[in-house]
Amino acid sequence: MASGCRLLPLAVTLLGFLNSSVTTLMPRVSFSMGSPGRRLTRFSSADVGNTTTLLLSEDCDTLYVGGRDAVLALDVSLEGGIVLRNKLDWRPSEKDLEQCSMKGKKMADCPNFIRVLLFLNATHIYACGTFAFSPRCVYINSDTFTVSLKPDEGRGRCPYDPYQRNTAIIVDGELYTGTVADYRGNWPLISRHLSEGSRVDLKLDDTLGWLEDPTFISSTFVPDEGKIYFFFSEVGREYDFVDKFVVSRVSQVCTSDVGGQRTLQRRWTTFAKAQLLCQADGELPYNVLQDIDSLPPAADTPADDTLFYGIFTSQWSVNLGLSAVCSFRLADIKSAFSGGYKVLNRDTLQWSTRVQERVANPGECGLHNASDNALRFVKENFLADDSVRPAGGRPTLVSAEHRYSHLTVQRVRAANGVDYVVLFLLTESGYLHKAVLLPTGAHVVEEVQVFVTPQPVKSLKLSIPKGLIYVGTSEGVLRLPTANCSFYWTCAQCVLARDPFCGWDAARRVCTGLSAPDLGQDVEGGNVEKACDSVTSVHRARFGPNNLPAGEPLPVSLHEVVRLPCPAASRLSRQWWERPNSRLSPELFLHLDDGSLSFVATPATLGHYLCLSAENGFRQTVAVYHVKQKSAPPPGPPGPDAAPGPNFTLWMVKAAPKEAAFRDGDPLLAAQTPSYFKELVAVSVLLVLCLSALLAVLLYAVKQRWRSRTVPQRADVHGRNSAEHDALRSGPEESKRNGHVRGALDAASNGHLPNTPI
Repeated sequence: MASGCRLLPLAVTLLGFLNSSVTTLMPRVSFSMGSPGRRLTRFSSADVGNTTTLLLSEDCDTLYVGGRDAVLALDVSLEGGIVLRNKLDWRPSEKDLEQCSMKGKKMADCPNFIRVLLFLNATHIYACGTFAFSPRCVYINSDTFTVSLKPDEGRGRCPYDPYQRNTAIIVDGELYTGTVADYRGNWPLISRHLSEGSRVDLKLDDTLGWLEDPTFISSTFVPDEGKIYFFFSEVGREYDFVDKFVVSRVSQVCTSDVGGQRTLQRRWTTFAKAQLLCQADGELPYNVLQDIDSLPPAADTPADDTLFYGIFTSQWSVNLGLSAVCSFRLADIKSAFSGGYKVLNRDTLQWSTRVQERVANPGECGLHNASDNALRFVKENFLADDSVRPAGGRPTLVSAEHRYSHLTVQRVRAANGVDYVVLFLLTESGYLHKAVLLPTGAHVVEEVQVFVTPQPVKSLKLSIPKGLIYVGTSEGVLRLPTANCSFYWTCAQCVLARDPFCGWDAARRVCTGLSAPDLGQDVEGGNVEKACDSVTSVHRARFGPNNLPAGEPLPVSLHEVVRLPCPAASRLSRQWWERPNSRLSPELFLHLDDGSLSFVATPATLGHYLCLSAENGFRQTVAVYHVKQKSAPPPGPPGPDAAPGPNFTLWMVKAAPKEAAFRDGDPLLAAQTPSYFKELVAVSVLLVLCLSALLAVLLYAVKQRWRSRTVPQRADVHGRNSAEHDALRSGPEESKRNGHVRGALDAASNGHLPNTPI
């Protein structure tokens, strides 16, 4: 066992190098917050935050929102905005807040955070909140929006901690929940409440390790099976060679379960769980489930074709930061539960797979009437031996650029009658991606920024009849249409989007929804030539010298830096620049990272410039510019006070004949160029003067240095009298005769008076 643990990191590293399923998911179009190209409707309230629990009415006209200390009823039937219809305040008292603080909890976590909001019946809504770490539940009349009955204790129905994830669903007036039953979060439960008549509330057996530190994600009801499936992640005790190895699970309970008669009284007799394995062959698994949503089967297909799409991340360092989406078929889940089961050794608490006599079928409905021996068998054999593998044998998509946290899924029928699956994926950075699943892989049609500040809790709610999607964040609720067809203004753009919601209406020349017949659309190929009956020559033809478009005029001054923007048709397109009958030399033109072209305006760079784009084999022109020189204003008559200098008058007189000589031809541009001859002469004269002065200084310095080497140094030469000069000019004999003069000279040369001892 120890050697296996030492080899595990090496195996993980080797498998990480073999991971080849990662693909680049580049959204074709991106919309920032508040962009006019993507219409968003926002609702927020200053006194209500954490609006993350969403419940949509059956007619899709009212959205119920559970927030902090309040439940809201929002009118979403209006296209122009979201209106607050009713508000129910439900907050803890000062005493409750004080008791919460005494438990050692932060005051910011003590308000009442609504975590369960479900329709109980046609007239009432069932809501549960954390209520200062003492969960409570109430019945809300949906018509009057008031609390009808006495509040229920929320233990086992709602988490204590507002950050603890939970799941709940109501089937036939009974509440099925997956949560924790203590404020420390150490007692996980899957239970049933609100049972009436002969039916009793049920929960898991407390003595068995049926759940190992789970994080509940979602739950769904399958009517044809009479079962409720819970999705969560937990510590996989069967992998004892890895400490706290997280696995994703799916578990089931039957709605007809009423517990055993002697064994498993008031306990589940139909509980079973299996592993969800989001993994490609030969690669590391994405083992941590983040969110999951169900996709009902298409019309005239069996319920076994129900798909569950989930977001998975990995706890392995080589896959850290990656997000994967896997889909699982209901038929494969049923097959795992109908197979063999692992055996738990009560002494060592280790799971094993061994052949044993099968007394009962774990997970089978109707075991409440089984014998005690059969119930003891299902009590100890609840972990399926087989794992549920993804449909298609590999993840649907894997993204290295975006970390997804929530999703919702929808099936859309395109113009050609083919059904496509569309995923709405919410990233942790605040963008909502719309991705269509194609045979060649996932294609991200667009991304829309829905919040700027990272949100700790988020939720998605899809309204298929209205074509809307709601995003619940800590700051408010946002609404946006699932389709954005009006953004695409040409047939080419509409087809290249490959959006199954949109098609090109040739009669009205607009990109519209699929309500109109005979729409141009190619979701899988994006073939513009095939889907569009006619494409204008301005988008298709290559421009020559005789068919240049007028383009956008851009007057510039000579020697001015010009920057021509090139709006990208999409993030999947390739842009480049062309100039008719000329090559864009890299010495003169600079291609910027944003696709713009920059250059200095000269007579050689004036003219037409074309920005072209190619995507999916279709070539089009997205911008045409005509760069020309600004026309100089005609000189007016000088005023009475004007007194131009001689140089100005001379330049005008000499330039006038030259300008008139070229007025009818292209050389006019060169003639109108302002002259810099005077400046050149002035700079040249200054340069000559500076060089002359420098040369004179150097000559003077050399001369002085030469003289210092040839002439003896004498102190106070100008102060000497005539006798001193005669002594210097006389010979030795004369010097001896005139000794008193030499002594005076020596005294003077030493700086002292004669006959003064030194």
